[in-house]
Amino acid sequence: MQATERAVAPLPPAPGADRYLSVDFADTATTLPGGNAYDVLAAPDSAMSWLAGHDLTPPDVRVYDTCAHRMRTLRRHVRALFAARVEGHVPPERSVRALNEALTRVPTAPLLAWDAAQGPHRAPAHPTDQAVNHALATLAADAADLLTGPDADRLAACGAAPCDRFLVRTHGRRHWCSTRCGDRVRAARARRSTATSDT
Repeated sequence: MQATERAVAPLPPAPGADRYLSVDFADTATTLPGGNAYDVLAAPDSAMSWLAGHDLTPPDVRVYDTCAHRMRTLRRHVRALFAARVEGHVPPERSVRALNEALTRVPTAPLLAWDAAQGPHRAPAHPTDQAVNHALATLAADAADLLTGPDADRLAACGAAPCDRFLVRTHGRRHWCSTRCGDRVRAARARRSTATSDT
C-alpha cells in the first residue's frame, strides 16, 4: 500500500514540542500505521498556516512553493541531525552546513527600533519578503540549542514503529510520542504475551 500524504497532522504535539519548536517542525511529517503518512508542509497554504500558528510569521505573510520546499529541505536536515544525536553517530556534513546556513542568513533577534508613534520597541530586522528566512533561522537556532543544550540527552525517537516522530523525554524511559503510539506498543506486547502463553 502506498503512503498517502495529508496536510493535517492527526497526532497531538509530541512531548517537548511545547518547549522546542524544532521538535514540532521535525514532526510535521511522519509515517503512520497502515501505510499512511502526513506532511503538514506539503502545500504552501498549510506551510503558511503552520508558520503563523507558531508565531514565526505574521498571518498575512504569503508562502509560495519555493518557500514550502525550503522548509521541507531544512526539516529533512533537522531530522538527520536529530537522528544522528539519538543514534549516537556523526551526522551528514551537508545537514550541519544547511543548519548553519539557515542560522546565518538573517539575524534571529529582533532589533531595537524607536519612532514617534510607538516609542522604543523591538522589531524584526527584515522586510516582509524575508519572513520565511527569519522563521527558518529561528527554527535552526532552536534545533542547535536543543542539540547542544541540557535536554540533548532526552531527545528520542518514537519507539512505536512505523512512527518516526521525535520527542524530548520528560521522565523515565518513555519513548512514545503520543498515547496512541504507546497504546499500540502495549497492545502488541499483550498479543505477544498471549500467543506465548498459548503455546
